Amino acid sequence: MSINYQNRFIAAQALLRDRPSEALQTFSALTHLTDGLASEAQIRDFRLVTDKPASLAGTELGDDAGPDPAELVLAALGACQEATYRLYADTLGIPLRNVSVQVTGRIDLRGLFAVTDSVRPGFRDVRAVVTIDSPASVEDIERLKVTVDRHSPVLDMLRNVTPVQTSLDLVNRAARPAAA
Repeated sequence: MSINYQNRFIAAQALLRDRPSEALQTFSALTHLTDGLASEAQIRDFRLVTDKPASLAGTELGDDAGPDPAELVLAALGACQEATYRLYADTLGIPLRNVSVQVTGRIDLRGLFAVTDSVRPGFRDVRAVVTIDSPASVEDIERLKVTVDRHSPVLDMLRNVTPVQTSLDLVNRAARPAAA
């Protein structure tokens, strides 16, 4: 039995209207390098392994122990889109039997490998093809798409600049200073 999320959506809206202080949520992940280029991520009670593909840029770079972190970004977009389609389809009363998303992204590896400073290391472009199984009208599906694209958090993160701050916590306090 599938869940209709309309009531949960309406309850969340009411709660956030009444108590806006509860709207800001913090998500976090802890990662650590395990072997070679592989990392393990701890996200709440979940663990997942990432690695570079065994063949990248014509070399035997990674061990292919898990998806590449860039692939996780693509998966995050697809999963976020699917969940947001489900949430808003139920809320708008648009029947939705199933939704899937094929996400692809192109990266110019010259940025990662510092071949040239004129190429950024991230995605050049990302394309998502959403496949909808629904008896709804084309107009309703278009209205749903516009709504989902406006409210999908991961899509927003990829489309808009999000301030990111990195810092360094040096564990080896006995490390030698860099040569002058």
